[in-house]
Amino acid sequence: MSVFLRTFATMNDNEIAIIDGNALSLLGMKTLLGRVVPQAEVRAFSSFRQLVCDCPDAFIHYFVSAQVLLEHTAFFRERRQKVVVLVNGLGTVPEASDFHILNIATSEESLVRSLLRLMQLAHQRGRNLPKRTAWEEPCGLSPREIDVLRLIVRGYINKEIADRLNISLTTVITHRKSIMDKLNIRSVSGLTIYAVMNGYVEVDEI
Repeated sequence: MSVFLRTFATMNDNEIAIIDGNALSLLGMKTLLGRVVPQAEVRAFSSFRQLVCDCPDAFIHYFVSAQVLLEHTAFFRERRQKVVVLVNGLGTVPEASDFHILNIATSEESLVRSLLRLMQLAHQRGRNLPKRTAWEEPCGLSPREIDVLRLIVRGYINKEIADRLNISLTTVITHRKSIMDKLNIRSVSGLTIYAVMNGYVEVDEI
């Protein structure tokens, strides 16, 4: 496992920095990381100068725009195992060849998949999750609820779940409500993150 994955796997009360001069990209990435990595604090910087005026070495990861990387390559090269370069499209950025790269010129679903794939590898089916997460306590899902959860996050609607599991539509709705109540998660995206991080589904299944 790379240093990048090992640090992702041991996050606990740690901070992630995003450095991007594009305000919309900055806000979008902060929101996305907040959803995918709820156990970390995500800090946004609109310039490298802002980062340096803060605590530039206090971050476990840096998500940095290609432009900022080009202007401050030496700083990030020293920390390259913790750096993800945000590129806009599939064009090559020669200076970024030694870094982890995330193409942000794609759908939100694709971005979430990319981040979840990285996290799933790092956390090894939940074994190395940080101690303090939104799902710290045992959830107590029944085997049937886990079956329903798997199908929910794979995109099946209630009727399709009922047909696949040979149960009534009412039973599916009851299981769905019970899952959300037990996990205290109210969105499909939240359930998806939970399912991936705990090894109930693979990223390629969703």
